[in-house]
Order: sequence, then C-alpha cells, then structure tokens
Amino acid sequence: MLGVAGIAGVAATGVLIAKDERRRRAYEPHEIRERLHARHAEAVETAAELEAGPDLDDAPR
Repeated sequence: MLGVAGIAGVAATGVLIAKDERRRRAYEPHEIRERLHARHAEAVETAAELEAGPDLDDAPR
C-alpha cells in the first residue's frame, strides 16, 4: 500500500511540474524581457542602497 501512495505522490509532483512549465512557457518573449529588465533594475537599486550603507540621519540618538 505504501508503494502505491509513493507512486501517486511522484505522479502528482510530475503533474505540478508540468503545469508550472506550461505556465512559464505561456509568456511572450517581450513579457519575459520586460520582467527581466524590471528585476535587474530592482537588483541594481538594492545593491546601490547596500553600498550606501545605513542612513545615519535617521538613527536614534
């Protein structure tokens, strides 16, 4: 009985992975490009904030 449950679990996982892959492939190339540009801009902004260090003007005294 445990073997059947294991096989069913593996099959369900495969179905979820296939569904996710179809959803990912549903994007048009320009949509992927826009998303990548937005993620890059966010990463650059975060890196700049980290390089600047903490804002000491707002630090408690």
